[in-house]
Amino acid sequence: MKKNIISGGLLTLLLISCNAVPKAQTEADVTKYMNTITAPELSTHLHIVASDEMEGRDTGTEGQKKAGKYLIEQYQKSGISFPPKAEGWYQKVPSEFMAKGFAPKLNDSENIWAFIEGSEKPNEILVVSAHYDHVGTKNGEVYNGADDDGSGTVALLEIAQAFAKAKKDGYGPKRSILFLHVTGEEHGLHGSRYYSENPLFPLQNTIADINIDMIGRRDTLHPDTNNYVYVIGSDRLSSELHTINEAVNKKYTLLELDYKYNDRNDPERIYYRSDHYNFAKKGVPAIFFFNGVHKDYHMASDTPDKIEYDALAKRAQLAFTLAWELANREERIVVDKDGK
Repeated sequence: MKKNIISGGLLTLLLISCNAVPKAQTEADVTKYMNTITAPELSTHLHIVASDEMEGRDTGTEGQKKAGKYLIEQYQKSGISFPPKAEGWYQKVPSEFMAKGFAPKLNDSENIWAFIEGSEKPNEILVVSAHYDHVGTKNGEVYNGADDDGSGTVALLEIAQAFAKAKKDGYGPKRSILFLHVTGEEHGLHGSRYYSENPLFPLQNTIADINIDMIGRRDTLHPDTNNYVYVIGSDRLSSELHTINEAVNKKYTLLELDYKYNDRNDPERIYYRSDHYNFAKKGVPAIFFFNGVHKDYHMASDTPDKIEYDALAKRAQLAFTLAWELANREERIVVDKDGK
């Protein structure tokens, strides 16, 4: 009888312990924090980042620096700081590094970084990147770059805020996350190249790069829906990265994942044209989210009022859920391919 009482007591304790954090709780938390990424908040940020006041955010200009200050203010409001290994918010990218043939000389510029430290594997780093520069002004017209890449820029703000809220509730990521706003993309992927050659954290400790460049519109190949996103590069270095992205999309966002531009023979060579490539060529698994080219690409008409904020929110949510899985899974994803 006594033995049975003890066993019953142990059983009760075990049941209490098991039910303290039910299996469904983790799933509910992901959905809860995913849903903090909203169309209205993205719209508010983008109408500032891509406003005329930012003068098109050309590399090293006062307009770009003003946009950068806004980004930093938003991270501070979310309780997120720069990496403890850094001296501040900026990684300076010198003009000389960005010199390119007969191209116009660029001013000194900066990458901007924000950081959430991992609770269990802090030395393993997930990078989430987007470029915050655009092409400036031409003939007195501001080229706002709302989609390119204001959309990715503000997506990073919302993704970081979602992780910060989760951490405040006791669900901080196991691995560290570096939110990296790179400069000089439009002039030759300079900012991401500078980081990849001068990384704050060793690239061998960098588990993946999630790169977001143009996710606020639909292209001519999808005239009847915005419920899609192009996925590029996910299977080049890690088959797990590709599989995990498909799994989280099926579980949370249900976007159509279009692999048109991931074709090795694609004549547009999109894989080589955004910042993830500077990570991939160094052996870091990378995935690039993209909505395709539209009529306002690199035009003065790429303005915040043209953005489809429901699509922007859903694509940002996909990037968040992928980041959540990569940052929290037991083992880091394996590099099992040669990158070709």
